[in-house]
Amino acid sequence: MKANVNLFWILAVFFGLVAVTYIFWTTAAGRIEWAGSTALTLSALLSVFLGFYLNRVHRHQGGELPEDILSSNIDDGDPELGHFAPWSWWPIVMAGAGALIMLGLSVGFWIAFFAAPILLVAVIGWTYEFYRGYHAH
Repeated sequence: MKANVNLFWILAVFFGLVAVTYIFWTTAAGRIEWAGSTALTLSALLSVFLGFYLNRVHRHQGGELPEDILSSNIDDGDPELGHFAPWSWWPIVMAGAGALIMLGLSVGFWIAFFAAPILLVAVIGWTYEFYRGYHAH
C-alpha cells in the first residue's frame, strides 16, 4: 500500500504543477480557460485526498498487507470477500432500470417514472433472493 501512497503523492505534485502552468499559460494568452484549469486543479486535490487517506489507512492497519510482502504467497491475501448469488438475474434487471432512469433524465422525464418501480422491484428482489426459490436458506 505504500507504493499506492507514493503514487498518489507523485500524481498530486504532477497535477499541481501542470495546473499552475496551465493557468499561467492561459492567463498570458488573454483570459483564463476555466474548464481545463478546474479539471487539473480538482485532479490535484483528488490525488491529495487519496494520498492522505491511503497514508492514514496504511499507518493504522497494523502492519503490511500480504500483497505488499514479496515473500508471501497468493493465497495469503485471499480472504472471503462476501457471498454472491451465482445465477442471479437481478443485477441485469437493476442495470437496465438504472439505464432507463438515466435515459429518462436525459431524453424525457416520463421514462424515469416507469423505470423507478422496476428499479425498486430489482433492489427488493436482489435483497431477498435467498429467502425464496432454489437458493433459499
